[in-house]
Amino acid sequence: MIKLRLKKYGKKREVSYRIVAINSSSRRDGRPLEELGFYNPRTDETRLNVPAIVTRLKQGAQPSDTVRSILKKAQVFEQVNG
Repeated sequence: MIKLRLKKYGKKREVSYRIVAINSSSRRDGRPLEELGFYNPRTDETRLNVPAIVTRLKQGAQPSDTVRSILKKAQVFEQVNG
């Protein structure tokens, strides 16, 4: 199964995350199928590739809880259903 989840990168105590599509059995920082966005929790900055995320969700990818809340804030789920 394909999951949308966060991939950790950056320095210690200055961590940022990439939102990636990855096989559910792969490790957290493993090789992703596709990078779909960026999230910085310190500045609350988000950049999303919305068309690619919508495509992955329509194909059946399951977002993690954190990614789901980021996508809700960006109102991505309305585009999937609409």
